[in-house]
Amino acid sequence: MIQDLTAAYGKTFENELINEIVQVGTFKEVPEGFKLMEIGDFVRGMPLLISGVIKILREDEDGDELLLYYLEKGDTCSMTMACCMGDNKSEIRAIAETDTKLIMVPIQKMEEWTTKYKSWRNFVFNSYHERLNELLNTLDNIAFQKMDERLIGYLKEKARVTKDDIIHSTHQEIAYDLHSSRVVISRLLKKLEEMGKIKLHRNYLKILDL
Repeated sequence: MIQDLTAAYGKTFENELINEIVQVGTFKEVPEGFKLMEIGDFVRGMPLLISGVIKILREDEDGDELLLYYLEKGDTCSMTMACCMGDNKSEIRAIAETDTKLIMVPIQKMEEWTTKYKSWRNFVFNSYHERLNELLNTLDNIAFQKMDERLIGYLKEKARVTKDDIIHSTHQEIAYDLHSSRVVISRLLKKLEEMGKIKLHRNYLKILDL
């Protein structure tokens, strides 16, 4: 585990902190589609991603979802940290987008490490900054972009984080992530196919030229 942790965070944390994380952290290996956190759960630990991708979702009053951002290797979730600090319930849903390895750090260590290790303090502040920028980008997309532009951006980002031009999602799943309807997404995907941008298959699509 220490080799994986060092490979992901060796340039961020000093060896002493990495050794502490190994001692107190809980290593998890979860498959694609695994739900790591549900809305309303009490947060008992903070995830440090070693490999894979996790998508963070928000839910409205009607139960419809919206994709907020992805977490990749070397990332953590600032919204999880906020819940940890206040002993509050989770306001997000976290699902493994790909097979994922991570370490859960107990919340009791977060405050201690913030004062003990400058690298941890910088990591936490930088994570807040990066996730805030991603949230603002999501808000800008909703407010200022048409759905076809949002769809193209979504497909590009998903291909980037998964390192795969095959998108293994149904039209309904894409609609959930974009807080839209399957009918709208299917129509726009068909339009992209007619333009030669993608190729549609049953339960997946291939990006050709976005």
